[in-house]
Amino acid sequence: MAFWRKKKKTEETSINDAPLPQGEVVEAVEETIDAVEAAVEVIADTAAELAEEMSTAPEEEAEEIPENIEVEAPEETPILVEAYKSLDALGDEAESEDEAEKTGWISRLSGGLSKSSQKIGQGLGDLISKKKLDHETLEALEDILITADLGPALAARLVGELESDRFGKDITEQEIKEYLADKITAILKPCARGLEMKAPETTNIQGKKSPRVILVCGVNGVGKTTTIGKLAHQMHFKAGKKVALGAADTFRAAAVEQLQIWAERTDSVFVSKDQGADAAAVAFESYQKSMDEGADILMIDTAGRLHNKQHLMAELEKIIRVLKKHDENLPHEVLLVLDSTTGQNAITQVETFKSLVNVTGLIVTKLDGSAKGGVVVALAEQFGLPVYAIGVGETVEDLQPFKPEDYAKALVGLEL
Repeated sequence: MAFWRKKKKTEETSINDAPLPQGEVVEAVEETIDAVEAAVEVIADTAAELAEEMSTAPEEEAEEIPENIEVEAPEETPILVEAYKSLDALGDEAESEDEAEKTGWISRLSGGLSKSSQKIGQGLGDLISKKKLDHETLEALEDILITADLGPALAARLVGELESDRFGKDITEQEIKEYLADKITAILKPCARGLEMKAPETTNIQGKKSPRVILVCGVNGVGKTTTIGKLAHQMHFKAGKKVALGAADTFRAAAVEQLQIWAERTDSVFVSKDQGADAAAVAFESYQKSMDEGADILMIDTAGRLHNKQHLMAELEKIIRVLKKHDENLPHEVLLVLDSTTGQNAITQVETFKSLVNVTGLIVTKLDGSAKGGVVVALAEQFGLPVYAIGVGETVEDLQPFKPEDYAKALVGLEL
């Protein structure tokens, strides 16, 4: 990810970029404006020459020179008026779309984290019945943060810092929320990065350009395959990338079928084999086909059977070993998808997968169905891994780049 800020489209675009409108109308507008600007320059030059002649004229002729010389501005023709209107309309429309998208995401984020924010907010509302911050209030606040899945250690640290700053002083519910939001934002900021989509500059052992390879891991049921599909949709339709998808979770037939549907929706290259086939063979062929088809990005789905950790470890190691036969730098990213509803168990999952593969970033899903949104803060505090995106719903637009300040405010119930 660098997921999730609108920019002008460049060759190296991110998933948030959108193409600018082009066409004959815009070209005609630009040509008309160029012509008008050229005419204005000619008029200005003529006026300057006339002024110079006046300044060098003999004194006896000075009285014959008019005191004021008016140069008529070019008439605003209908086509010029429409040209300026068209450009204004384009700018207004772009600003309107940007604002609508931003407002829509803020609404989805606030709604998605409502269960977590209600737990914290309601707890604070019941808690702050006194004006001064005492030990009883601090202990209750620590319990609230633990139930929101920030974890005991982090909850104790945040409450301890609040005690040092404000113990025995007057404090309001709003002030506590603002304090928590600031502290949480500081913890989350180092983990907010965009998922890189730029193809690597180096060539592989075949001397060919390599796509960016992203290996996607996660236990069954976390929304891994759906997350891959949503990423592919945004990469293709927003960033203009050609995507390839490899169905290396050959244990579940449903996962292969689901990924194929996403491939069709996103016009992605798709590679799969029969159920039970060698996952490493799927990965190998996916890479080869993505190169042949000129794909920019290859995402490979993998199995997530943690109940058979030894087998999973062997499978993931083989996939990586086979990919490195193409290019020693593969995979470029190893994403771990986590289900927020599992709460503190997500920390165990990160520890487990980190022992199997080199996890380079996280995507946290299903925040809309959980009162455990604080687990993202606990993950950031403990592992410091990039959080590329978060999911707060079922639609494609409900998976968005991670923005620490917005997340922190929504988590504690502050207005965005």
